[in-house]
Amino acid sequence: MSSALQAGPLTLSKKRPAADDDASSMEGSRGPKVAKVHPFFSNSPKEPKTTGTFQWQKPLGARGSCLHGTNLTPVCSSKVAAFDLDGTLIKPSFGKGAVKKASKGAPPAWEWWRDTVPHALEELRLEGYSIVIISNQAIKGTSLTTWKEKVGLIAATIPSVPFQIFAAVAKDEYRKPMPGMWNELTRIFKEDGIEIDRTVSFFVGDAAGRDGDFASTDRKWALNVDIPFFTPEEYFLKQPVQTKFKLDGFNVADLSQLPLFSPAHTPVIPEPRKQEIVLFVGYPGVGKSTICERYFVSKGYEHINQDTLGTRPKCVAAVEKSMQEGTSCVVDNTNRDVRTRKYYVDIARKFEVPIRCFVFTGSMELAWHNNLYRAYNLPLSSASRQEKRDLVPYLAFTSFRNSYEEPSLSEGYSEIKQVNWIFEGTEEEKKNWSMWLQIEGK
Repeated sequence: MSSALQAGPLTLSKKRPAADDDASSMEGSRGPKVAKVHPFFSNSPKEPKTTGTFQWQKPLGARGSCLHGTNLTPVCSSKVAAFDLDGTLIKPSFGKGAVKKASKGAPPAWEWWRDTVPHALEELRLEGYSIVIISNQAIKGTSLTTWKEKVGLIAATIPSVPFQIFAAVAKDEYRKPMPGMWNELTRIFKEDGIEIDRTVSFFVGDAAGRDGDFASTDRKWALNVDIPFFTPEEYFLKQPVQTKFKLDGFNVADLSQLPLFSPAHTPVIPEPRKQEIVLFVGYPGVGKSTICERYFVSKGYEHINQDTLGTRPKCVAAVEKSMQEGTSCVVDNTNRDVRTRKYYVDIARKFEVPIRCFVFTGSMELAWHNNLYRAYNLPLSSASRQEKRDLVPYLAFTSFRNSYEEPSLSEGYSEIKQVNWIFEGTEEEKKNWSMWLQIEGK
């Protein structure tokens, strides 16, 4: 076994503990002596200076929200040693153990997390590992320029160590634990003809869900990309594996297995057929349009949807028209409260047709998870077959939650049927859907 993997104990189990809410992110050795705080002073640049062999490359992603830099000429290897930056390779810039801020006019101050870190990176280089830094950076403007300069200064102190750095600077598919930075890395390696061996690769990060940790995003990221995980203490200091940790946030493994429709003994489509209005109620992203197409539009029901028509008055008018023409229809909107639903109940009474209510039971956490999956984490094979979906704003979900009124038969429905969430897709799609898909702070 490689000494890199022997350096710290591994967490190989992929079983996920119960989930809660994720927080937002935040000794001696042989080898060349490395300065803990960079000693050089100069005026802060408007743009980051090029430092030695380190270069910032063209940002990645449609919005350029994934920064990409290289030191020397990194070689693609099947063995990847990936590290978080702040709190793992270097001391954090804020919080417990933070490095003292540089004085005005000085270059960014930083310190290695421990003196052993640069020597460990050199050993990995000698063992043939590709060294990669994976970092979340919620900074912009002058602060981002200063941070980019700091990365160049860090690189200058390890002049023989090639590495790549990926940094997520927006709340999108690149931000850990979202797997976007790993996807870019694997794409770059594949273009060089290299397939990463996940069994001998690993990731080291301090956001591990331990008592006192600000988050669990690093451990979740390792779970998402399916590589072993170490904390800095486990890897660099060879401390025992920390088995007590908590992974906060929504976990699809916690979903109950329920039948698609409840009650199940009544038919989805009445027999014999008769004209009716079907009213959907539920969060965005819990399967309403899929159920509508599969069970109703395929049977001749008219699909009425505000995303298509633009306004509620147009939806109401479309239902009126459907009733006048003697056809059945499905109102595929969120229909969160009694007042909104009453427009359609009144039409049913006017035309003396039954109206049934289908309540989609998926929680806000599931709906937001599905939203992230559809916008950011579809497998490439699936995304190429589907129209690109933009992320629905988080406000749409909180607005539904805050205004929701549970439907009741007293509103005038002939039946209320629950629709429970069941994931339907390929094994590849289910793998991507089952990841920890979270963006802190929304």
